[in-house]
Amino acid sequence: MASESLDTGPDTGRDTRQRILLVTGMLGAGKTTALRELEDLGWEVIDNFPVRLLDRLVQPPPEENDTGDSAPPPLAIGFDCRTRGFDPAELIAQVKDLSERDDLVVTTLFLDCAAHELVRRFDETRRRHHLARDMPVGTGIAAERELLSPLRRWADMLVDTSGFSTNELKQAVREKFAGSAGDAMTVTISSFGFSRGVPPIADLVFDMRYLDNPHWDPELRPLTGLDEPVGRHIETDPAFISTFPKIRDLLLELLPLYAAQGKSYVNIAFGCTGGRHRSVNMAERIAKTLREAGFSPTVLHRNLASRAAEIIEGPQQP
Repeated sequence: MASESLDTGPDTGRDTRQRILLVTGMLGAGKTTALRELEDLGWEVIDNFPVRLLDRLVQPPPEENDTGDSAPPPLAIGFDCRTRGFDPAELIAQVKDLSERDDLVVTTLFLDCAAHELVRRFDETRRRHHLARDMPVGTGIAAERELLSPLRRWADMLVDTSGFSTNELKQAVREKFAGSAGDAMTVTISSFGFSRGVPPIADLVFDMRYLDNPHWDPELRPLTGLDEPVGRHIETDPAFISTFPKIRDLLLELLPLYAAQGKSYVNIAFGCTGGRHRSVNMAERIAKTLREAGFSPTVLHRNLASRAAEIIEGPQQP
């Protein structure tokens, strides 16, 4: 397919072609989450649409109704091995035909995931795999992967969700399909716990474990970085006093430079051991600073609700 088909953002110029995004992939890889996020972004969404009816769904508009001054809303169509009439070879042929039309820009997104993570997700939800009714779920995953392999190789875009949380997948969808290059840069600030892994989507990561840990204060342990006593504890730490202005000034210098280079999304992550105290407080402080500077950051706290545990926090420092 032509490289221009990767331009899936909302139309801001004279291009009146309709954007069509075909969303497919492995069961359990996040198709439903991706489609819901696209719907929130203003896309029309249809899931499990019969493949044989694809041509009818995107019929050319009647010439008399074609004013030529605006594009139809972008359309996302979801399908997988459960979809009636699903045949990867037939689908590829249909999409090739659609891509030759002058009124469409067609892109295929394939969501993949490692087998061990898919097994975990199926076990967690207690769902049966469509291709493994009377067999272990791993057998169905292997059969599905073989069935979808031609489509995976052919797809324009591939997203591996193995290490993604639901929020991180939503963020990835927003980055790819939310806006055009001319839109204002989107800044996301997140907190996380290193004990539960580093976020897979992060442009800048700051490790807050050099600060005194509020976990070891019995009165602060059940609180979080959103609580004022924790904030007072952190801001009296000499290490915070010396480093916070440097981190703040670095970000205030970098963000305009990113924007000047046309970067649409910047993801800033603050981490501590458990993701409940130091990283949360720092993320909130930096978000406040950036708002005062004219930015509109989104703040996400990945592990805020996680249970405080000494085995996670490690030994108390003398």
